[in-house]
Amino acid sequence: MKKILVIFGTRPEAIKLCPLVHELNQYKHKFNTSVCVTAQHRQMLDQVLDIFKLTPNYDLNLMTTNQTLFDITSRILIETGKIIEAEKPDILIVQGDTTTTFTSALAAFYHKVSIGHVEAGLRTNNKYSPFPEEINRKLTSALTDIHFTPTKVTEKNLLSEGIPKDKICVTGNTVIDALFMVRDQLLRENGTFEELSQIDFTKKIILVTGHRRENFGREFENICQALKTIASRHKEIEIVYPVHLNPNVRKPVFSILKDIENIKLIEPLDYKPFLSLMNNSNFIITDSGGIQEEAPSLGKPVLVMRNTTERPEAVEAGAVKIVGTNIESIMSASEILIQNETEYKKMAKVKNPYGDGKACQRIVDWLLNNL
Repeated sequence: MKKILVIFGTRPEAIKLCPLVHELNQYKHKFNTSVCVTAQHRQMLDQVLDIFKLTPNYDLNLMTTNQTLFDITSRILIETGKIIEAEKPDILIVQGDTTTTFTSALAAFYHKVSIGHVEAGLRTNNKYSPFPEEINRKLTSALTDIHFTPTKVTEKNLLSEGIPKDKICVTGNTVIDALFMVRDQLLRENGTFEELSQIDFTKKIILVTGHRRENFGREFENICQALKTIASRHKEIEIVYPVHLNPNVRKPVFSILKDIENIKLIEPLDYKPFLSLMNNSNFIITDSGGIQEEAPSLGKPVLVMRNTTERPEAVEAGAVKIVGTNIESIMSASEILIQNETEYKKMAKVKNPYGDGKACQRIVDWLLNNL
């Protein structure tokens, strides 16, 4: 029996890896699967673990208030190294581009443990955008033994960097697996959420999320000023903003937007109510990577508040538009989606290029045939 260790630490990682853990657990006669969480993001991670009913074998609980990249990197390296040494897995599975991803992979390398990287090959080719994620994923690629890459575009990125084709497995993105799993739960439950009770769903809803480090400071102030102007021009619109827990986000958001009647600033949502909110929104303004992948499956146009994206597939398909953090760019792109029904429908009807909900099975198939 082969031993698999899955390590993650943030909410996005959990959303994308919990379905894989569930799939691996269908093969207990083949795999002994253990889960370790670093809790790089404590509260937001726990929300997802609850939804997927997953209890980690190891919970390192490493998050501290106002942690720096130096702090979290060094703690994760030391503590995951201890778990890897104790478990002695045949393969470590990590996902994406977080500090947990890179540092756990480095710890596995130090112990000469094979590494499988889910969602491998995303690139902007700008090491400071997103920061530190672009370098996290490139360094992880240098350590990885099998690259589970979501699309042909990301496969091409890896091939251009000299990764052998037989070390790459194109799977689709596991976030679509998660989306379909939770969507089916919502349909079965047919419930409402207290967290969304203050939202007026008779209005068109613009959903906003933001958390990227490169937007801290002046960029977030620009974003908030753009939202403020959109809200003042369109009283028929309600802007709903679940505000990230990071103080660098909360300070400008609440100082600029807290008293505007048709802007609802709410606490971060569990994945279920957030998915419900996405599904009931008109369009989304975000700097999130995962939302760029999920929203096309729900028929929701996305405006990305970044200057680059490592997910060009949806941009090329027409479901996503990059608008940056310039006030006028955010406002003008939003005005088009609010006022121009033809342009709105053109973005809303694009087929999702990120997968069909079977990525986890493809990963498990590779493990069954190659471990």
